[in-house]
Amino acid sequence: MSLEQLIEQCKAQDRKAQEKLYKLFSNKLYSICLKYSRNATEAEDNLHDSFMTIFEKINGYSYKGSFEGWIKRITVNTVLQKYRKQGTFDSLPYNLEEDINVSTEQQEEYSLDYLLGIIQSLPDRYRLTFNLYVLDGYSHKEIATMLDISEGTSKSNLARAKMALRNKIEGRDNNRVQTI
Repeated sequence: MSLEQLIEQCKAQDRKAQEKLYKLFSNKLYSICLKYSRNATEAEDNLHDSFMTIFEKINGYSYKGSFEGWIKRITVNTVLQKYRKQGTFDSLPYNLEEDINVSTEQQEEYSLDYLLGIIQSLPDRYRLTFNLYVLDGYSHKEIATMLDISEGTSKSNLARAKMALRNKIEGRDNNRVQTI
């Protein structure tokens, strides 16, 4: 069965087709959810909510552009919407003149699990901004729109995320991230 046929069956609310679609894309979408979530349990909840939204909105998919790109965008937006509702992005004053550059002089290797763990330990506003900017390549203007914050706040959140990550990697975090 082709992807188009599977999508058409999902549009007809065929439960077996929805299950196939879930199995086809759940691992990719789970990795996105994990990247934006605090832990695996929250990522699973976000994955579930994302698929609920995908199935609710699938009739709106018009075969323009990649289906995978479309569901990834829904997944990111579903996760971000949860954080917006929690007030995670209440504005902070932007007073950092430049982004803090993480030194690359000491190139050490860290496991992916370790790096994911320290990224997940960041406060929501820092983690989400860091992921959107560094890992997904969004601009500060795009992030500001997505999170309903100013560009300055996006820059500030990124700088603070980098500083917190550097402190954690260098062992100076005392198991907490400084927030203002």
